[in-house]
Amino acid sequence: MFPSSFISTMMNATEPVEQIRQWLEPLLTGDIFLVSIKIKPTNNIKVYLDADSGLAIDQCSRINRALYKILEEEGLYPDGNFSLEVSSPGVDEPLKMLRQYKKNIGRELMVQMLDDSQRTGRLIEVLDESAVLEFTEGKGKKAELKKEEIAFTQIKKAIVQIKF
Repeated sequence: MFPSSFISTMMNATEPVEQIRQWLEPLLTGDIFLVSIKIKPTNNIKVYLDADSGLAIDQCSRINRALYKILEEEGLYPDGNFSLEVSSPGVDEPLKMLRQYKKNIGRELMVQMLDDSQRTGRLIEVLDESAVLEFTEGKGKKAELKKEEIAFTQIKKAIVQIKF
């Protein structure tokens, strides 16, 4: 059995994330949107942003400076005992939002299904409840272009594949 102070602390763990989300919203201009906020036990705050037209480093820097100032002024972490990182999700980070899927139409995706099977193909369409992949099945003269609609509820993770 956990002590009530531990349970209370765990229940309040989402409060800083929600507070940061509220302070962040007015800073997100144009087509920039929030993907996620993570806070490590060391008070390391990681804010992941994206934008429909791509997110530039100067946009991340501007938002980082403004949010850092708010965090200091509001005293969420006494004595400035925190660090803040604002960036776009890395290339190896799974897609988390419908908006990210739409942004990546035309790109190659590796989709891991809930049953751990994998599908790889070009994302050609995003619907409200699913994504449509196009892929080649077979080789040579027997190669056939196919499409598969995959429900988001069946996707464990989807990662954009970078081609060089």
